Order: sequence, then C-alpha cells, then structure tokens
Amino acid sequence: MAYQPRESPFDDGVAWARLPDGEDWLLAPVLAGMCKYESLLDGVLGLHDVALMNDALSVRADNRALAERLREN
Repeated sequence: MAYQPRESPFDDGVAWARLPDGEDWLLAPVLAGMCKYESLLDGVLGLHDVALMNDALSVRADNRALAERLREN
C-alpha cells in the first residue's frame, strides 16, 4: 500500500500545472535529484522504485507542512 499524504497540494482551489498522463509523478524523483532520468529510461529503476521515492517525497512534504503549522501556533 502506497503512502497516503495527509494533504493534497491540489485541494486548495489552485489549478496546479500538471504533465499529461501523470508524467509529473514519474519525473518527481528526477526533479528532486533522487535519481537520473536515464535510470528510468534504461530500466535500472522500475515503477516500484519510483513509487517508493514519491512516497518519501510526500512524507517529507507532509512533515515540512506539519512543522510549519506547529511553528505558526
């Protein structure tokens, strides 16, 4: 079971830009510097790896948002 983020960045009424066909999900670890794009192309990394990295990015984002809310209160 994949990590379920506490908050979706898409629930705030903003029409966030997205890549077609969910490619932003596939490329998020590349953009975060967790892997190289070539590793996705040559099969070194599979979808399970991408899913795990995306879960880690979501956990980090949730924890940062929680820490920010705690600082504000």
